Amino acid sequence: MDVQKRLELIKRNAGEIVSEEELIKLLKTKKKPVVFLGTAITGRPHIGYYMWVLKLGDFLKAGFKVKILLADLHGALDNTPWEALEKRYDYYKEIIPLMFKSIGVDTKDLEFVKGSEFQLKPEYMYDVLKMSSFNSINDCKRAASEVVKFSDNPKLAGLIYPIMQALDEEYLKVDVQIGGIDQRKILMFARENLPLVGYDRRIELMFPLIPGLIGKKMSASDPKSKIDLLDDENTVRDKIIKAECVSGDIDNGLLPFIKYIIMTLKEDNKKKFIIKRDKKYGGDLVYTSYDALEEDFKHNKIHPLDLKNSLADEVNDLLSTFRKNKVKIEKLAKLAYN
Repeated sequence: MDVQKRLELIKRNAGEIVSEEELIKLLKTKKKPVVFLGTAITGRPHIGYYMWVLKLGDFLKAGFKVKILLADLHGALDNTPWEALEKRYDYYKEIIPLMFKSIGVDTKDLEFVKGSEFQLKPEYMYDVLKMSSFNSINDCKRAASEVVKFSDNPKLAGLIYPIMQALDEEYLKVDVQIGGIDQRKILMFARENLPLVGYDRRIELMFPLIPGLIGKKMSASDPKSKIDLLDDENTVRDKIIKAECVSGDIDNGLLPFIKYIIMTLKEDNKKKFIIKRDKKYGGDLVYTSYDALEEDFKHNKIHPLDLKNSLADEVNDLLSTFRKNKVKIEKLAKLAYN
């Protein structure tokens, strides 16, 4: 695959890249670049996680080594009980690989790393202290404000969070970090601060977030906003049917999931998205592109209920991988989130 095709794959469904020029240079000069994403082991993973799973899948196809940081200590810094860390780590370690399996991507160049295995080493902690000497409380709070849950009297833990995330880039020996657009301030914090402690800045890529079913960010802490990876078929359908979706209004939580997840998978597998309808209403609608689907929805050619039923079928198909492993992962879930 040439540089241009690799670049197009990496840019697919991406938001901002800082900077694209650096990315192009990397693709031209390094045979096997390394990208990572860190996920704090906090709430239960949900279908919104497919946004970054697919994005990392693109990096794998583009010839990258991919590292996923299962950030147990970051979870603690963001209010996960210390006694639950190991159990939640076990849950994430079991369920995240199944997400990659469910999309059929080759994972031979995918590696999972446990945060505490390197973040507690003396040299890492020395650098945490060193970087903290270059930043004020306001600097760290501003960087973490859209990621860490701060109260009116914020804990010191949340202020350490962006420092550690910046240093992860160096200690994981990566060329690129990816994160949701809500991570932008932390990613820019890393670019600004790594050179201050003697390390190279990395390339940062941000992707859009999948909104929740009730019209805001999909959140593990709000059951109404998200579909859990372990939800059964009826629960999935019930949640989607109840989701906010007004005829002709494209501002809802369903279309973005279809755009970024379902249509991306259809494109990769050379399949079509079919909205099933009774013949008396004109029969099935078949789409090979998201833009055509959105245009039809905007002009009231697709009834919201038909869209919801078709999406429920797709999501249930996607989650079938988890249902085959249901007994084991439900046991882990109960231990981690009792």
